[in-house]
Amino acid sequence: VAIKKINLLQESSNELCVNEIQVMCNNKNANFVNYVDSYLVDKELWLVMEYMDGGSLHDIIRETHMAEGEIAADSWE
Repeated sequence: VAIKKINLLQESSNELCVNEIQVMCNNKNANFVNYVDSYLVDKELWLVMEYMDGGSLHDIIRETHMAEGEIAADSWE
């Protein structure tokens, strides 16, 4: 598993955290990282999810240049 730690004091919008949990709970798919559970630890929200080897999608997008057709194909899948 992987744990995403979100500092609730620094987060710009706690509503975004709630939305992220709702999306992960409601979307079970072999192509998505599945949500396991969440915990409130001190002032942090810990999201427990499946481990994704290779880093986050955000990191990959920032590091990789893709043509529009490649983005469309990946989005379709």
